[in-house]
Amino acid sequence: MTAGSSEGDHTPDPDLVTPDTAGVEPAEPAARRKSPVGALVLLAVAAAALWASSRMTWVTLESADGLTEPRTDRLNGGVWFGALTPLALVLLASIAAVLATRGWLRRVLGVVIALIAAVAAVPAFALLTNSGKIAERAAKLAELPARAQVGEATTSIFPAVLALLGALAAFAAGGLLARMPQETARMSGKYDNPVFRRAAATEQVTKQRAEAGTEPGSTQLSERVLWDALDAGTDPTEDAVNTGGRPGDPDADEAGGRVR
Repeated sequence: MTAGSSEGDHTPDPDLVTPDTAGVEPAEPAARRKSPVGALVLLAVAAAALWASSRMTWVTLESADGLTEPRTDRLNGGVWFGALTPLALVLLASIAAVLATRGWLRRVLGVVIALIAAVAAVPAFALLTNSGKIAERAAKLAELPARAQVGEATTSIFPAVLALLGALAAFAAGGLLARMPQETARMSGKYDNPVFRRAAATEQVTKQRAEAGTEPGSTQLSERVLWDALDAGTDPTEDAVNTGGRPGDPDADEAGGRVR
């Protein structure tokens, strides 16, 4: 008998990984695929709303001291509530923090963001409900002289509403992050550490080889996993090349052919 491949033995082996699966990751349960995209969008909207509100006029104060012309002071959100602009910057920075964290750290970050949103909502809510002594506060912030008489303090609704909407968006983002499951879908594989990627690729290739004989074709690896496995020194097709067929095929000889 001579060793060689018969004409009927050229059926493609389903266990061999082809490049057609490039970019396709193994299916994950729905709970594990939840991604923070919605929370990130809400954080961006919240930061933009708070920053824009801090540049708008919240209170217009008219006063006169009897010696000079009547004075008009326009107090923007950054003056009326000094922490408004820093809070907007914190929410913007939290976007990067969300991308850099996983699991319980991300949930803790969500709680912190919700607390920041609550703080940002207080001055806007107070202004909309006319809570507190607005005229006295405006006179103090405008640094009027002691002899000045406050004539009228006019509040602007839109900047306060915008700040309140930004705070609500931030609170919603914090709630989403706080309720996010332990394992979440990664935003992109390029942010993963190459060392961990290669180790994971080697593990997936090893698992595929172990399952090849019992569940043929059940596992398909992406092109990224193939390249990471090769970088780690593991050949995903090594068994098939060395045996000329499926791993563990009793009909394959050492030369890689089948007995005719």
